Amino acid sequence: MSKIIRIGTRDSQLALWQAKTVQSQLEHLGHKTVLVPVKSTGDIVLDKPLYELGITGIFTKTLDIAMLNESIDIAVHSLKDVPTVLPKGIVQAAVIKRGNVNDTLVFKNNEEFLSARDAVIATGSLRRRAQWLNRYPTHTVENIRGNVNSRLQKLEDNEHWNGAIFAAAGIGRLNIRPENAINLHWMIPAPAQGAIMVTALEKDEEILEICQEINHEETQICTAIEREFLNRLEGGCTAPIGALAFIKNEEVNFKGILLSKDGTKKIEVAKVVPLGKHNDLAEFCASYIIGKGGKTLIDQLQRSNKETNIYSTKKLTDDQLLLFHNDVVADSNDAIKISLNRIPKTVVRNEIKNVIITSKNAVEALLHNFSAIELRFKNIYCVGRRTKRLVEKRIGKVTHTESNAKKLANYLVEYIEGTEVTYFCSDLRLDDLPNILSENNITVNEVEAYQTKFDADKVEANVDGVMFYSPSTVESYLKQNKATGIAFCIGETTAKAASHYFEDVRVAKVPTVESVIELVNDEFLRRQES
Repeated sequence: MSKIIRIGTRDSQLALWQAKTVQSQLEHLGHKTVLVPVKSTGDIVLDKPLYELGITGIFTKTLDIAMLNESIDIAVHSLKDVPTVLPKGIVQAAVIKRGNVNDTLVFKNNEEFLSARDAVIATGSLRRRAQWLNRYPTHTVENIRGNVNSRLQKLEDNEHWNGAIFAAAGIGRLNIRPENAINLHWMIPAPAQGAIMVTALEKDEEILEICQEINHEETQICTAIEREFLNRLEGGCTAPIGALAFIKNEEVNFKGILLSKDGTKKIEVAKVVPLGKHNDLAEFCASYIIGKGGKTLIDQLQRSNKETNIYSTKKLTDDQLLLFHNDVVADSNDAIKISLNRIPKTVVRNEIKNVIITSKNAVEALLHNFSAIELRFKNIYCVGRRTKRLVEKRIGKVTHTESNAKKLANYLVEYIEGTEVTYFCSDLRLDDLPNILSENNITVNEVEAYQTKFDADKVEANVDGVMFYSPSTVESYLKQNKATGIAFCIGETTAKAASHYFEDVRVAKVPTVESVIELVNDEFLRRQES
């Protein structure tokens, strides 16, 4: 080729090393080249972890634009930084022989902190953070950004850090690997870690042909499998995904991992197939991860990258979170904490003719104090279908149930056997039921079975609505937050409490969490259609 090949690169020390490696290989084959350094957003914004910037391909976009503008002929990247889908018109032209794939821990003084309960590790990688916390759940992980040299200096300057994690290839290529460093063979690297990629314009056939001269086929096969695995899991730099493929004895060995951001959840896969029969390997392994709960985990990861717009005053399960409309980003926590009381044995010494149980917490309190055999109740009256199911499963048959305490009280006024009831309740119980019964000459023996403690979060986001499940969740939430948005309530009693503070109050069709979720979805469907 007679013209000079313009090699686009970031201007960091490591990126220049990679570009010069490509330059050297091309010039060794007789081609003339020149380096064209370009600064990227990822090099400029150093005060946030990469996964908080919300951009995939943060280190490649500037070079992509330069190439599409035909300011450069090829671009050199760390392949792990390149999005799995390239911009239209740009293609992978070559992959250079891979270097060290491992992550490396650089530590201070010694490695004793690894067996300690408390330690502080620095990394800007969500994948490294998640895997570290999965292995060392009591440790603290703090953010570190910058080029390799600046990160090593930050480790030295931060006295409370015990170590920091680097790509072995990076510190090795710059010949700055400290003596206090160990490879983390247990940590699955980022897809394509340690590999250098060259991109070019799809239409530039001459450049593409030249780049094939420096392509390393084994590295190309392995990194293609890893990147397809990443693509099929819909991951980018905002998802903790690791993948590694290598060829040994004419076999392709693969292992992959998906984790939650905090490392508490982990799904792994490993498979070996003959070389030549590896085309479906990435698809098989990604499908395995998805089938083992990966779909739920990925959905949670994607939602966590968006701003919360619905808050639940009850901790929601993974399955419940999946029920929300696509536009809903829900956060949740228990606004009230339950403390079970000690109930004297004298309370249940003799058979009790009429018992009222209005919550599952009261059931748990009874069974915490007594065995089911000791609970000799002739007639059991409940509030809520789920409370009824729990009573019948663990204590005995329910005589009658209603959807709320007021309806149950009115029923008892008409149909109760005798004139006395024992009511197992909370310290924060509502007055409706005992007042109605007392006014109708029915004696109510209240037994405080459990205590309700307010423990609501302060919600920073400006939410569109709040999900409430009892009057006490309303009260707890408002001790920390203002009444803004819509109050989505599980029942009439909760709605009545919320109506004192919220202008817009909605009530679920049936008193279940799923029905409250349906209320939320109806609102977002309405917005979508309007």
